[in-house]
Parts: sequence; C-alpha cells; structure tokens
Amino acid sequence: MKTAASAALVLLSASGFAQTTTPAPTTASAAAPSITAVSECHAHSTVQYCVAGTAEYEVVGPTATEEFEAQYTGCHAHGSSTYCVNSTGDDVQILVEGAESTESEEEHAHEGGSEVGGANEGVHCHEHAGVPHCTGGGGSEAAPTCQRIDREYNKPLRIGLLFVILVTSGLGAFLPVIMTRFTRMSQRSLVFVAAKQFGTGVIISTAFVHLFTHAYLMFGNECLGELPYEGTTAAIFMAGLFVSFLIDYISKRFLLWRQSKRSGQDAEAAAPPTDDAKTTSPATSAVIPAHGHSEHVDLHSDADAKINVLVLEAGIIFHSLLIGITLVVSSDAFFITLFIVILFHQMFEGLALGTCIAGLPPQAASMLSRCLMAGGFMLVTPIGMAIGIGVLDRFNGSDASTLIAIGTLDALSAGILAWVGIHEMLARDWLQGGLVGAGALRTGVAMFFLVAGMALMSLLGKWA
Repeated sequence: MKTAASAALVLLSASGFAQTTTPAPTTASAAAPSITAVSECHAHSTVQYCVAGTAEYEVVGPTATEEFEAQYTGCHAHGSSTYCVNSTGDDVQILVEGAESTESEEEHAHEGGSEVGGANEGVHCHEHAGVPHCTGGGGSEAAPTCQRIDREYNKPLRIGLLFVILVTSGLGAFLPVIMTRFTRMSQRSLVFVAAKQFGTGVIISTAFVHLFTHAYLMFGNECLGELPYEGTTAAIFMAGLFVSFLIDYISKRFLLWRQSKRSGQDAEAAAPPTDDAKTTSPATSAVIPAHGHSEHVDLHSDADAKINVLVLEAGIIFHSLLIGITLVVSSDAFFITLFIVILFHQMFEGLALGTCIAGLPPQAASMLSRCLMAGGFMLVTPIGMAIGIGVLDRFNGSDASTLIAIGTLDALSAGILAWVGIHEMLARDWLQGGLVGAGALRTGVAMFFLVAGMALMSLLGKWA
C-alpha cells in the first residue's frame, strides 16, 4: 500500500502540472466516495468494473481497453473525480455514480501552475519543448504523456511577442558593436572588459546549465524508453567539443601554412639567389624565424579571431532556433513566464556575442561583416518562433523523433559553446591575454562580472 505522499506524487505524474495551491474541497469532491482501494475487478465486454464494499465502480483509465488488473490501491480524490493507482504507479480514474470522465480537467492540469502545494510542496513544474517536466518533492518527476495534447494557443500573442524578441536580440547583439564603433569606448576600457567577461560567464553557463541539462532531459524522457547507451548526452556533447577543436586546429594549420608561404615568397623576392639556395628551401627558412622557434609564429591572427567568433555564433544559432520553437509550443499557462525568461536570455547572450564581434581587430572584419554577424543572431530566434507557430497545431514534443532531434542539437551546441567559452574566451583572456598581469581593480571587476554572468544565466535555468 502506498503512502499518502507517494500517492500524491503519482497523481502529479498522471495529471502533469498542478495548481499553485491545493484547491479547497468542492461540494462535488466532498461527495466522492471515501474509498482507499478497489478489488475483484472484472470485465463486461471492453469495460472494466471493480468492487469496493458493496458498490461497483467503472474503470475509465487507460487500462480499461488495454490491460485489466485485479485491483487498484491508493485511491484519492482530485477535484470532482476519484483516482486509484495501478501496479505501475499510474493513476486510473474510477467513475462514481453521477460523475463523468474528466479528460478536459486532466488536460487543463497539464497546462497550469509551476509550483505544487499541499503534499507536494517544493515540487517545481515547467515545460521543455512542450513536454511537462516536474522536479522536487523528494526527487520525483512527472511522467509525460507521449500523445499529443490538443490545446488552445493564443497565436496573436505569440506573433506579437515575436517582434519583441527580435528587438531584444538585436539590441543585445548590436549594442557593443555600435558602442565601440561610434563612441570613444575602446576594447581596453573597463566597461568593455566587464561586458566581455559577463558574456564569457553567460556562454559557459548556457553550455552546461541550459543546453547540456536540456539534452539530458530530452534523452531521459520516458517516451524514448531506455536508451541502449547511457552516455548518449555526454557523447554528443563531446562530439560538439571535438568538432570545435578540429575547426580551430585546422584553421590554425592553414593560417600557419599561408603565413609561411607568404614569408618564403617575400624572402625569395628580396634576396638574390645564392649557392646555398639549393640546400635551404624558402619554406623551411620561413617556418623557422630568426629566433629559431616555429611555435612563436603568431597563431592568433586576425583571420583566426574571426573564425573563433563564427564558431561561437554557429553554436549559439543552433540552440537559439530551438529556443524559439520551444517558446511557442509551450502552453498558454506557462508561455508568459517562459517568454520573460527567454527575453533576458537573448539579451545576455546577445551581449556575449556582440562583445566578441566588437572585439575583432579592424582588419579582421568590416563594419558590414560585423552587422551581418549580429543580424544573424537577431533573426534566428524569431525564425524559430515562426517555425513553431507554423507547426503549432501538429507539434508533439513527446514524439520520439522530436526528442532525439532536439536533444542532439542541444548537446552539440553545448559542446561547441563549452569549447569556445572555456578555451577561446576564458583561457585566452585570463591565461594568455591582458588579464594575466592586470591590476587589482581591473582583475576584480573582470572576475565579478564573469561570476555574475554565470550566476544570472544559471538562475534563468530554473525556468528555461
């Protein structure tokens, strides 16, 4: 026999989102029979009936036409309906005299609330790509339904807020570019350093708290069943990280080769041919400079810096597209909360990308190129929202193929952002760049905003 607390958690599992506070008992719910279990279950055609005392009750749960059980325990009331628990821990509705099936109430329960009161105090519920997900209350989670839930969506509201996201994303991405171009703020100014370190913290937190966690939840969804490989999320994350490393490595090798070739041609043109030319090739002399160490060739060239920013933007664009879709397909009860969170998310991430774009050397990217990169970020989330609006009446976030696609893109993006955030931004500034020998004030400000970026973006992970 389950305890009252476990029965309450099972109720959450069956009905998705619960209301913020436990509703006061209504007249209908008070009239529900105070039974704790039903037994002697039997079938009449395709309908199952069970007995409690001298009364017989009809079972209208999913087992009524799939798998009959001999008894159901842990009976409890939910609104005007009575539910009991089957052997797998799922709720089954017991139809009492004068009551009707409450599928509409269950569907409404899937769409409401974010915190569960009463016996489940401390349980936090939210959605990932339209899939209900609850945590807390002793670590229990709500089991999502794998069938598509028909909902009434406020499409005009979603279309209107699409333009709000467009403006917010653009403001975050373009502001650092415009500030460095049309004001006297330089890349060495304290304001720019603070903005860049805040962006670094945002990128690192996005990789681990948002993307990796979301990918893990997608691959752990019950609608996928048990995955044959438990490390799927981590493996795809590692693949994204390795691809980023490979792009970085190949670009550096290419730039080194081009620099060596150019140096060899210049040396050959400047010096007259000698007898020693047959023994020393121009390429070899160019690769080994006067100080004799080829590793001192500048690998942090302008082109290399631009490639790093493009890799960062690629990782951001992948998950920003998913963010737009996720926002739109969320139920109306959670849409506004998620919209506010994503609004801040896009602003912070836009600032992170914008400071990287603004930090490119003048010869690495023209103003037009910078605007195109910032514009790409500005457009991608609204494009995702437009896609979501287009498939709103058909989208099923619990479909296996949808879960795999979203989980894969989230994990890949997490790997890309982890590499760029840690290697190209954090290590480059703090271990190889100007912050290595910076003064106490500059170091303290940079560290404060770095931690602030990680903390604020991690806080948003509670709702998104």
